[in-house]
Amino acid sequence: MKNFFKRFARNKMALAGLFVIIGLFAVSLLAGVLAPEDPDRPNLKARLQPPGPGHILGTDALGRDVLSRLIWGSRVSLKVGLVSVGLATAIGLFLGALAGYYGGLIDGMVMRFCDLMLCFPTMFLILAVISLLEPSIWNVMIVIGLTSWMGVARLVRAEFISLKSRDFVLAARVLGASDARLILRHLLPNSLGPVMVSATLGVAGAILLESGLSFLGLGVQPPTATWGVMLADGKDYLSRAWWLSFYPGLAILVTVLSYNLAGEGLRDAIDPRR
Repeated sequence: MKNFFKRFARNKMALAGLFVIIGLFAVSLLAGVLAPEDPDRPNLKARLQPPGPGHILGTDALGRDVLSRLIWGSRVSLKVGLVSVGLATAIGLFLGALAGYYGGLIDGMVMRFCDLMLCFPTMFLILAVISLLEPSIWNVMIVIGLTSWMGVARLVRAEFISLKSRDFVLAARVLGASDARLILRHLLPNSLGPVMVSATLGVAGAILLESGLSFLGLGVQPPTATWGVMLADGKDYLSRAWWLSFYPGLAILVTVLSYNLAGEGLRDAIDPRR
């Protein structure tokens, strides 16, 4: 573990990404304290004010403070990323463990189902399901989670196939360990390295998906502040209110880049051979 942290700390870009992620978590948790105004309260007298002393990042078409909406939007975007990736990881761990440990018919059924899910373009599948449901933050999280587990399942299956013939697993089997104990105590903990990397990168993808869905009007609905909704609100004012799209776009860029950098650093630290 000590060597792992040393290897990760040597990657300055990954360390910077981790610090940004920690900062985003702090901002989202303290949104009620940090936000200077109510993010949903309109003020038509202050509409479309440029960034300045009164409103550091300006105001939108309804006079709402952009900084406040950006801060509260971080909470929604991070919640969507973490919950949806948590759901996808749980499904992938369960199905990948079954396929990799038991093999044979179970492996074939799980992998064919995985291949079937991969045949559908993810974005179009999500759009089709969301369009049939009532747009809400919970529906967005569940749908993204249910359509993003295939990569985790493949990773866990490959790790289980590699590990189940190792000496420590064979020794535990000879000592009478049950299948559940072998999976939960010996195989699964040793398979979590690649899964952690995949989950970190998956959060970035989930945040992008949520922003895209909200931009199209199929995600979190106004007046709730999310970065995708802010982008959608600003698209009609690009020529005279550049700040409405610039700041939420920058927030998405920095967040996704930070998760990708941290994920790459985590992957290199877990596997020193890289």
